[in-house]
Amino acid sequence: MSATAPAGRGPKGRLETGPTDVASAGTARALAAARMPRRWGAWYVALHRFRVMKSYTGTVVVAGIGNPLIYLYALGVGLATIVDANVGDRAVGGVSYLVFVAPALLASAAITVSSEEFTYPIMLGYKWNPTFTGMSASPLRPTQIVDGVVISVSIRMLVNLVLFFLLIVVFGAAPSPAAFLMIFAGLLGGLAFGAVLMAYTSTLEEDTGQLAMVMRFIVLPMTLFSGTFFPLSIFPVWLQWIGWISPLWHSTELARVFSYGYGEPIWLTIVHVAYLLALTVVGWVWARRIAIRRLGR
Repeated sequence: MSATAPAGRGPKGRLETGPTDVASAGTARALAAARMPRRWGAWYVALHRFRVMKSYTGTVVVAGIGNPLIYLYALGVGLATIVDANVGDRAVGGVSYLVFVAPALLASAAITVSSEEFTYPIMLGYKWNPTFTGMSASPLRPTQIVDGVVISVSIRMLVNLVLFFLLIVVFGAAPSPAAFLMIFAGLLGGLAFGAVLMAYTSTLEEDTGQLAMVMRFIVLPMTLFSGTFFPLSIFPVWLQWIGWISPLWHSTELARVFSYGYGEPIWLTIVHVAYLLALTVVGWVWARRIAIRRLGR
Protein backbone atom coordinates (compact mmCIF):
# COMPACT_ATOMS: atom_id res chain seq x y z
CA MET A 1 0.00 0.00 0.00
CA SER A 2 1.41 3.39 -1.00
CA ALA A 3 2.34 5.81 1.77
CA THR A 4 1.09 8.76 -0.22
CA ALA A 5 -2.45 9.47 -1.23
CA PRO A 6 -3.27 9.93 -4.91
CA ALA A 7 -4.86 13.08 -6.20
CA GLY A 8 -8.62 13.20 -5.76
CA ARG A 9 -11.67 15.41 -5.41
CA GLY A 10 -12.06 17.47 -2.27
CA PRO A 11 -15.28 18.22 -0.39
CA LYS A 12 -16.18 21.01 -2.79
CA GLY A 13 -15.25 19.14 -5.92
CA ARG A 14 -11.81 20.75 -6.32
CA LEU A 15 -8.95 18.59 -7.57
CA GLU A 16 -6.52 18.00 -4.73
CA THR A 17 -2.87 17.20 -5.43
CA GLY A 18 -1.14 14.51 -3.42
CA PRO A 19 2.42 14.74 -2.05
CA THR A 20 3.77 12.60 -4.89
CA ASP A 21 2.42 15.00 -7.52
CA VAL A 22 3.85 18.00 -5.67
CA ALA A 23 7.26 16.37 -5.51
CA SER A 24 7.12 15.45 -9.20
CA ALA A 25 6.17 19.00 -10.15
CA GLY A 26 9.02 20.38 -8.03
CA THR A 27 11.48 17.99 -9.65
CA ALA A 28 10.28 19.00 -13.11
CA ARG A 29 10.72 22.68 -12.28
CA ALA A 30 14.20 22.06 -10.87
CA LEU A 31 15.24 20.14 -13.99
CA ALA A 32 13.84 22.87 -16.25
CA ALA A 33 15.72 25.53 -14.26
CA ALA A 34 18.94 23.50 -14.52
CA ARG A 35 18.59 23.21 -18.28
CA MET A 36 18.49 26.99 -18.73
CA PRO A 37 22.14 27.62 -17.76
CA ARG A 38 23.20 24.76 -19.97
CA ARG A 39 21.49 26.38 -22.92
CA TRP A 40 21.86 30.10 -22.16
CA GLY A 41 24.77 30.07 -19.71
CA ALA A 42 26.99 32.33 -21.80
CA TRP A 43 24.29 35.01 -21.79
CA TYR A 44 23.95 34.72 -18.00
CA VAL A 45 27.68 35.41 -17.73
CA ALA A 46 27.35 38.32 -20.15
CA LEU A 47 24.55 39.78 -18.02
CA HIS A 48 26.79 39.51 -14.96
CA ARG A 49 29.56 41.35 -16.81
CA PHE A 50 27.16 44.14 -17.81
CA ARG A 51 26.22 44.60 -14.16
CA VAL A 52 29.90 44.78 -13.24
CA MET A 53 30.46 47.37 -15.97
CA LYS A 54 27.90 49.60 -14.23
CA SER A 55 30.51 50.15 -11.51
CA TYR A 56 32.72 51.97 -14.00
CA THR A 57 30.07 53.60 -16.14
CA GLY A 58 32.09 56.83 -16.26
CA THR A 59 34.98 55.05 -17.95
CA VAL A 60 32.63 53.44 -20.45
CA VAL A 61 31.02 56.80 -21.30
CA VAL A 62 34.37 58.57 -21.68
CA ALA A 63 35.72 55.76 -23.85
CA GLY A 64 32.56 55.75 -25.95
CA ILE A 65 32.04 59.48 -26.44
CA GLY A 66 34.77 61.59 -24.84
CA ASN A 67 37.81 59.90 -26.35
CA PRO A 68 36.46 59.81 -29.93
CA LEU A 69 35.47 63.47 -29.74
CA ILE A 70 38.88 64.53 -28.41
CA TYR A 71 40.86 62.43 -30.88
CA LEU A 72 38.79 63.43 -33.88
CA TYR A 73 39.07 67.11 -33.01
CA ALA A 74 42.76 67.05 -32.06
CA LEU A 75 44.03 64.84 -34.88
CA GLY A 76 41.31 64.98 -37.45
CA VAL A 77 40.78 68.74 -37.27
CA GLY A 78 43.84 70.24 -35.57
CA LEU A 79 46.59 68.17 -37.14
CA ALA A 80 44.61 67.69 -40.35
CA THR A 81 44.55 71.44 -40.89
CA ILE A 82 48.36 71.56 -40.77
CA VAL A 83 48.83 68.49 -42.97
CA ASP A 84 46.31 69.59 -45.59
CA ALA A 85 47.75 73.11 -45.65
CA ASN A 86 51.23 71.77 -46.41
CA VAL A 87 50.62 68.79 -48.68
CA GLY A 88 47.12 69.43 -49.99
CA ASP A 89 43.73 68.10 -49.02
CA ARG A 90 44.10 64.95 -51.15
CA ALA A 91 47.74 64.10 -50.52
CA VAL A 92 47.27 61.24 -48.03
CA GLY A 93 45.98 58.27 -50.00
CA GLY A 94 44.03 60.59 -52.28
CA VAL A 95 41.86 61.94 -49.44
CA SER A 96 42.11 64.56 -46.73
CA TYR A 97 44.01 63.70 -43.58
CA LEU A 98 40.77 63.70 -41.56
CA VAL A 99 39.21 61.06 -43.83
CA PHE A 100 42.46 59.07 -43.78
CA VAL A 101 42.90 59.00 -39.99
CA ALA A 102 39.27 58.57 -38.90
CA PRO A 103 39.04 54.81 -39.67
CA ALA A 104 42.33 54.24 -37.83
CA LEU A 105 41.03 56.07 -34.76
CA LEU A 106 37.89 53.95 -34.84
CA ALA A 107 39.93 50.74 -35.07
CA SER A 108 42.17 51.96 -32.23
CA ALA A 109 39.09 52.52 -30.06
CA ALA A 110 38.24 48.82 -30.39
CA ILE A 111 41.79 47.88 -29.35
CA THR A 112 41.43 50.15 -26.31
CA VAL A 113 38.24 48.38 -25.19
CA SER A 114 39.93 45.00 -25.69
CA SER A 115 42.90 46.10 -23.61
CA GLU A 116 40.60 47.17 -20.79
CA GLU A 117 38.18 44.23 -20.73
CA PHE A 118 40.40 41.28 -21.57
CA THR A 119 43.13 41.92 -19.01
CA TYR A 120 42.38 42.96 -15.43
CA PRO A 121 38.74 41.77 -15.41
CA ILE A 122 40.00 38.32 -16.44
CA MET A 123 42.54 38.34 -13.61
CA LEU A 124 39.75 39.45 -11.31
CA GLY A 125 37.54 36.53 -12.30
CA TYR A 126 40.27 33.93 -11.91
CA LYS A 127 42.33 35.26 -9.00
CA TRP A 128 41.51 38.49 -7.18
CA ASN A 129 37.77 37.96 -6.82
CA PRO A 130 37.30 34.44 -8.19
CA THR A 131 33.81 34.79 -9.59
CA PHE A 132 34.72 32.37 -12.37
CA THR A 133 35.26 29.68 -9.75
CA GLY A 134 31.84 30.37 -8.28
CA MET A 135 30.24 30.27 -11.70
CA SER A 136 31.86 26.96 -12.52
CA ALA A 137 30.39 25.47 -9.31
CA SER A 138 26.96 26.04 -10.84
CA PRO A 139 25.62 24.25 -13.95
CA LEU A 140 27.63 26.73 -16.04
CA ARG A 141 30.49 25.23 -18.01
CA PRO A 142 33.94 26.92 -18.12
CA THR A 143 33.59 27.36 -21.87
CA GLN A 144 30.33 29.27 -21.31
CA ILE A 145 32.13 31.61 -18.92
CA VAL A 146 34.66 32.46 -21.62
CA ASP A 147 31.93 32.83 -24.23
CA GLY A 148 29.94 35.12 -21.95
CA VAL A 149 32.92 37.39 -21.41
CA VAL A 150 33.48 37.61 -25.16
CA ILE A 151 29.79 38.37 -25.77
CA SER A 152 29.73 41.18 -23.18
CA VAL A 153 32.94 42.78 -24.46
CA SER A 154 31.74 42.49 -28.07
CA ILE A 155 28.52 44.31 -27.23
CA ARG A 156 30.34 47.05 -25.35
CA MET A 157 32.81 47.36 -28.22
CA LEU A 158 30.00 47.51 -30.77
CA VAL A 159 28.23 50.31 -28.86
CA ASN A 160 31.48 52.30 -28.66
CA LEU A 161 32.17 51.82 -32.36
CA VAL A 162 28.67 52.89 -33.36
CA LEU A 163 29.04 56.08 -31.30
CA PHE A 164 32.47 56.68 -32.81
CA PHE A 165 31.12 56.17 -36.32
CA LEU A 166 28.30 58.66 -35.71
CA LEU A 167 30.87 61.26 -34.64
CA ILE A 168 32.90 60.51 -37.77
CA VAL A 169 29.78 61.17 -39.85
CA VAL A 170 29.21 64.45 -37.99
CA PHE A 171 32.79 65.45 -38.80
CA GLY A 172 32.18 64.64 -42.46
CA ALA A 173 34.88 61.95 -42.58
CA ALA A 174 32.84 59.03 -43.96
CA PRO A 175 32.37 59.75 -47.70
CA SER A 176 31.51 56.23 -48.89
CA PRO A 177 27.96 54.80 -48.70
CA ALA A 178 29.54 51.63 -47.30
CA ALA A 179 31.39 53.53 -44.59
CA PHE A 180 29.23 52.01 -41.84
CA LEU A 181 30.98 48.68 -42.48
CA MET A 182 34.07 50.11 -40.84
CA ILE A 183 32.26 49.38 -37.55
CA PHE A 184 32.53 45.65 -38.26
CA ALA A 185 36.16 46.01 -39.35
CA GLY A 186 36.93 47.65 -36.02
CA LEU A 187 34.97 45.00 -34.13
CA LEU A 188 36.84 42.21 -35.88
CA GLY A 189 40.18 43.83 -35.10
CA GLY A 190 39.25 44.33 -31.45
CA LEU A 191 38.18 40.70 -31.09
CA ALA A 192 41.29 39.42 -32.88
CA PHE A 193 43.57 41.23 -30.46
CA GLY A 194 41.32 40.74 -27.44
CA ALA A 195 40.85 36.97 -27.81
CA VAL A 196 44.59 36.37 -27.82
CA LEU A 197 45.05 38.82 -24.95
CA MET A 198 42.31 37.07 -22.95
CA ALA A 199 43.99 33.71 -23.48
CA TYR A 200 47.35 35.07 -22.38
CA THR A 201 45.85 36.71 -19.29
CA SER A 202 44.12 33.44 -18.41
CA THR A 203 47.51 31.74 -18.15
CA LEU A 204 48.72 34.12 -15.43
CA GLU A 205 48.62 32.90 -11.85
CA GLU A 206 49.88 36.25 -10.53
CA ASP A 207 50.18 39.70 -12.08
CA THR A 208 53.71 40.85 -11.36
CA GLY A 209 53.72 43.50 -14.06
CA GLN A 210 53.02 41.37 -17.12
CA LEU A 211 49.85 43.22 -18.06
CA ALA A 212 51.52 46.61 -17.68
CA MET A 213 54.30 45.40 -19.98
CA VAL A 214 51.69 44.29 -22.52
CA MET A 215 50.31 47.83 -22.57
CA ARG A 216 53.75 49.39 -22.81
CA PHE A 217 55.56 47.06 -25.18
CA ILE A 218 52.73 45.69 -27.33
CA VAL A 219 49.73 48.01 -27.36
CA LEU A 220 51.71 51.27 -27.60
CA PRO A 221 54.11 50.19 -30.39
CA MET A 222 51.19 48.60 -32.23
CA THR A 223 49.34 51.92 -32.13
CA LEU A 224 52.33 53.93 -33.31
CA PHE A 225 53.60 51.61 -36.05
CA SER A 226 50.42 50.20 -37.61
CA GLY A 227 49.81 52.89 -40.20
CA THR A 228 47.46 54.59 -37.78
CA PHE A 229 48.52 58.19 -38.22
CA PHE A 230 50.58 57.90 -41.41
CA PRO A 231 50.80 55.27 -44.16
CA LEU A 232 52.84 52.26 -43.16
CA SER A 233 54.94 52.62 -46.30
CA ILE A 234 56.69 55.74 -44.98
CA PHE A 235 58.31 53.74 -42.17
CA PRO A 236 61.62 51.92 -42.66
CA VAL A 237 61.25 48.30 -43.72
CA TRP A 238 62.72 47.16 -40.41
CA LEU A 239 59.71 48.76 -38.66
CA GLN A 240 56.99 47.83 -41.14
CA TRP A 241 56.87 44.24 -39.88
CA ILE A 242 55.15 45.52 -36.72
CA GLY A 243 52.25 46.64 -38.86
CA TRP A 244 52.17 43.44 -40.90
CA ILE A 245 51.56 41.28 -37.80
CA SER A 246 49.42 43.86 -36.00
CA PRO A 247 45.65 43.29 -35.82
CA LEU A 248 45.31 47.07 -35.71
CA TRP A 249 46.93 47.52 -39.12
CA HIS A 250 44.73 44.89 -40.72
CA SER A 251 41.53 46.30 -39.21
CA THR A 252 42.56 49.87 -40.06
CA GLU A 253 43.26 49.02 -43.70
CA LEU A 254 39.97 47.13 -43.91
CA ALA A 255 38.12 50.08 -42.37
CA ARG A 256 39.71 52.45 -44.90
CA VAL A 257 38.48 50.25 -47.74
CA PHE A 258 34.93 50.64 -46.44
CA SER A 259 35.28 54.27 -45.42
CA TYR A 260 36.49 55.87 -48.65
CA GLY A 261 37.31 53.06 -51.07
CA TYR A 262 40.99 52.83 -50.23
CA GLY A 263 42.68 51.23 -53.22
CA GLU A 264 44.31 47.89 -52.45
CA PRO A 265 44.33 44.51 -54.21
CA ILE A 266 41.33 42.32 -53.43
CA TRP A 267 43.66 39.55 -52.25
CA LEU A 268 45.03 41.85 -49.57
CA THR A 269 41.51 42.63 -48.33
CA ILE A 270 40.90 38.89 -48.08
CA VAL A 271 44.15 38.51 -46.15
CA HIS A 272 43.01 41.18 -43.67
CA VAL A 273 39.75 39.35 -42.97
CA ALA A 274 41.34 35.89 -42.85
CA TYR A 275 44.13 37.02 -40.52
CA LEU A 276 41.76 38.70 -38.09
CA LEU A 277 39.37 35.73 -38.09
CA ALA A 278 42.27 33.33 -37.51
CA LEU A 279 43.53 35.31 -34.51
CA THR A 280 40.03 35.47 -33.06
CA VAL A 281 39.45 31.72 -33.39
CA VAL A 282 42.91 30.77 -32.07
CA GLY A 283 42.65 33.09 -29.07
CA TRP A 284 39.09 32.07 -28.27
CA VAL A 285 39.82 28.33 -28.44
CA TRP A 286 42.99 28.80 -26.39
CA ALA A 287 41.10 30.73 -23.71
CA ARG A 288 38.37 28.05 -23.54
CA ARG A 289 40.93 25.29 -23.05
CA ILE A 290 42.67 27.22 -20.28
CA ALA A 291 39.32 27.80 -18.58
CA ILE A 292 38.59 24.07 -18.62
CA ARG A 293 42.00 23.36 -17.09
CA ARG A 294 41.83 26.07 -14.43
CA LEU A 295 38.22 25.62 -13.41
CA GLY A 296 38.43 21.86 -13.20
CA ARG A 297 35.81 20.54 -15.59
